[in-house]
Amino acid sequence: MAKQKSSSKKTLFWIGGIIVFLLAVGIGLKTTGVIGGEPAGTSVETAQAKLKTITQVVSASGKIQPEVEVIIRPDVSGEIINLAVKEGDFVRKGDLLVRIKPDIYQAQIDNLNAALLTQKARLEQTRATLIQAEAAHTRDKELFEKKVISEMDYIQTKSNWDSQKASLKAAEYQIQSAEAQLRQAQEELEQTVIRAPQDGTVTGLAIEEGERVLGNSQMAGTEMMRVSLLDRMEVLVEVNENDIVNVSLTDTTRIEVDAYPERRFNGIVTEIANSAQITGAGSNEQVTNYQVKVRIVTPHNPGLSGGELVQQEAPENPGDAFIPNFKPGMSATVDIETHTAVNVVSVPIQAVTVRDFAQDKPKEADESSNESDDEAQVEMASAQDTDDDLVIKREDFRKVVFKVVDGEAVRIPVETGISDNTHIQITSGLEAGDEIVIGSYRTLSRNLNNGDKVTVSNNDENTSE
Repeated sequence: MAKQKSSSKKTLFWIGGIIVFLLAVGIGLKTTGVIGGEPAGTSVETAQAKLKTITQVVSASGKIQPEVEVIIRPDVSGEIINLAVKEGDFVRKGDLLVRIKPDIYQAQIDNLNAALLTQKARLEQTRATLIQAEAAHTRDKELFEKKVISEMDYIQTKSNWDSQKASLKAAEYQIQSAEAQLRQAQEELEQTVIRAPQDGTVTGLAIEEGERVLGNSQMAGTEMMRVSLLDRMEVLVEVNENDIVNVSLTDTTRIEVDAYPERRFNGIVTEIANSAQITGAGSNEQVTNYQVKVRIVTPHNPGLSGGELVQQEAPENPGDAFIPNFKPGMSATVDIETHTAVNVVSVPIQAVTVRDFAQDKPKEADESSNESDDEAQVEMASAQDTDDDLVIKREDFRKVVFKVVDGEAVRIPVETGISDNTHIQITSGLEAGDEIVIGSYRTLSRNLNNGDKVTVSNNDENTSE
């Protein structure tokens, strides 16, 4: 009797355990959607298409340089005996910069003066000889008319007179040549004194007093210094050939200078080169860029525009009175605002993907006729014989956005416009407020298809968008 009761309790225990296990498995399968519900959809992130002002930007890097910079080279060679400026000095137009030793040029002037006086003396001597020859010719002409002298004597005196007239002309030309040489020597003497050609700041001073410099009469002379307008700075950048077509004169720019982090300055495009700067020509790494000059319009370089330097106390809040001090050669990054679209439908850039519509195939019946099979085999055989051009023509790539409608991803072909760093303009296909899929990248680029069930799992950032 005791054994029967113990066996009954064990049986009930095992039966209860099996029931609990089955209930747990059923609850789990129902929760996951295996039983008692539809299959779970693909997990996606979404955002709403919205009206936004988009500004297309072309970015480029370059160096800051003065907008106007004059290189000072001497016209004559010699030793520097007076250097009147130092680097950083502000000079006015006409101010003395450098004096070159003038002794050799002064001696050349003295020599040419003496030569000029000699030529003038010879001119007077030639003029006296001409007067004498003219008198002899007049006398012999009267005697020849009276048949006192022979024709040969008359011709000789006439030839002598003509010769003296030519000698007088030659003496006059020699005087003009000597005067020209003297003027050239005087000009070279004046060029030993070098003055500032414009207002500006002395930059890049490369000489010292006592050095010898080479003039540029026959070749490029020694670069002594540069005079620059530091209150008018620009950024010289190189823009790729794919972006240069979007850049126009007077485009607004935003400039970031490495020396002033977390600050942005305003600029304007003033010059676009027509000739290309090509690097790595003839190789796979060939790059074609075009130089663009961007003027910095934000006030800068205080005290370098000709005003007197005045000691100033530091302001309590430096940000209120901040004026940047740019120097030639500083690195800068320029964002050129090329086009702007105001209040247009826009979506995050990653929402736009590409699909090949030629791969879409209509659903066929499970059983097809033999005739259809034969046609398919002929079509496949002919497709293998076609060239690449015909295969390319069968592709139909289009830009699409996946719109969420009743828990499904609906593929919408769209046309796009300009874009900025985060959003792209949608010119047709969507309206503001439409919920679209923006992630994940793998899902959008490969896995998601038209009509797929989706489950929205947005984080806080996407919800705020």
